[in-house]
Amino acid sequence: MAEEIVPVPVLVEEARKVFRETFAGEEADTAVFAPGRVNLIGEHTDYNDGFVMPMALPLVTVIVGKKIEGNVVSIHTTTKFSDCEQKTSFELPNDCAKVRTLSHDGPKWAKYIKGVIANYIGENPPAFKAVVHTSVPIGGGLSSSASLEVATYIFLDELTGNKSVSLTDKALACQKAEHEYAGMPCGIMDQFISIMGEKDHALLIDCRSLTSTLIPLTDENIVVLITNSNVKHELTGSEYPTRKKQCQEAALIMKKVSLRAAGLEDIEYLKSINTDEKILARARHVVTEISRTETAAEMLKQMNYRKFGELMTESHRSLQQDYEVSCPELDRLVQLALEVQGVLGSRMTGGGFGGCTVTLVYAHVAHKVIENIRSKYKGNPTFYICKPSQGASVV
Repeated sequence: MAEEIVPVPVLVEEARKVFRETFAGEEADTAVFAPGRVNLIGEHTDYNDGFVMPMALPLVTVIVGKKIEGNVVSIHTTTKFSDCEQKTSFELPNDCAKVRTLSHDGPKWAKYIKGVIANYIGENPPAFKAVVHTSVPIGGGLSSSASLEVATYIFLDELTGNKSVSLTDKALACQKAEHEYAGMPCGIMDQFISIMGEKDHALLIDCRSLTSTLIPLTDENIVVLITNSNVKHELTGSEYPTRKKQCQEAALIMKKVSLRAAGLEDIEYLKSINTDEKILARARHVVTEISRTETAAEMLKQMNYRKFGELMTESHRSLQQDYEVSCPELDRLVQLALEVQGVLGSRMTGGGFGGCTVTLVYAHVAHKVIENIRSKYKGNPTFYICKPSQGASVV
């Protein structure tokens, strides 16, 4: 069956308990959360100035903690890693300029937090003690990193009392943190949806203008089934930057600022001048995916879920064949989902090379999809049945 999704209040209480155990009985006085996300459609379009349409998940990262005197930050994560410590501490420089160049050492998970501290807008954040507790699968393509970054930013807001910065600027600061401290040249989608998501709505984001539109997804008969292949991926490897570079090369050949400005006629032009097949295929995916996402938004407004699902499945084929970021496990999960009557569409979601699929399905047959996959898939997937959830908040 599907995994039980732990409610935010329960996660917060669990984190408070760990805080007391970690910090000799002290009590945390601040608690915040930020969600992971699943992208319904619009994959690898965000760094090409295109459209994306994610929704916030009920899977969240919680941070509880308190401001302290001095200049030492102490953080404990409840997530167990095989390759790094669960606890870290570091000093905050008194000089504002030096905070902006906070060291990049320490456990990998802490680099996301350091990056947000270094890029925090406004007065220097104070020293603090905190516990990080998450229900977002790590490395599953549901943006555990952005949920940690955004939760950190909202936590710092509470410690400083700073309420003057726009949501867009906060999201951009978190994106910059990931670029600088995690070495991941991600687009803006993950941070945007984590901070701006609304219950019962998907969010259509224009990554060129940095504007967004909430689109209702309220039909009680429709659910989103997330299937985690539990095949891990590392986007800081060569593939993600390679795809980004290939898209930039295609835009340069077409004399476009980005692939957002290109159309199908430009793809034909690339063909006519015998452009490298890889460059051509990458551009074709992005151009058609941007168009699919715009159409999908209109279909969702019209509650035309069948057409929306067809566009999701087309997106997967394009990611599989043109963008080459799928893998046999994801292809198989999509295939098995589509075998079940009542499934409207299915696709890989996230950066690729493992992680999750997202399936739009009638609520009363979601369990049949799970049963079909469990009986035929060679692996150990996990399942989450979700509705669009609330973005980052103070508890």
